[in-house]
Amino acid sequence: MNRTTLDLWVGFFVALGMAALLFLALKVGSFSGVHMERTYSLQAKFDNIGGLKVRGPVKSAGVVVGRVADIRFDPETYEAVVLLNIDARYTFPKDTFAAIYTSGLLGDQYVGLEPGGDERKLAAGDTIFKTQSAVVLEKLVSQFLFNKAAESQDQP
Repeated sequence: MNRTTLDLWVGFFVALGMAALLFLALKVGSFSGVHMERTYSLQAKFDNIGGLKVRGPVKSAGVVVGRVADIRFDPETYEAVVLLNIDARYTFPKDTFAAIYTSGLLGDQYVGLEPGGDERKLAAGDTIFKTQSAVVLEKLVSQFLFNKAAESQDQP
């Protein structure tokens, strides 16, 4: 094999490797090349959103039904306000419950929607009032240790 052919093959495999790394980076970053065409917006307020990020998935029954569009802090209520873009194909009852869950080995967080039983549906611009904040592992550990310390002080 002459030098030019060898250089061509090496260049081809380097380009293929870079394309594979780009693909992997986009998948880990929750990039969605296909955007939902028609969406409507809902908002939910949480005491703590943990590591939730903009463009994070919104799931119901394990199916991605939308994306997190915006996260902001409300200085009046001291809560995080999360704006959700939901695919127009999916509608949810007024008493839908929104919670922040963790998935995967990397600890990615997403908003999970659990539909209620109300016959009235959420419309664009509505607020989901029933929410559960993210579970913060450090807070759970410190509460556990504090309770153990309090128990040991109570015993003679």
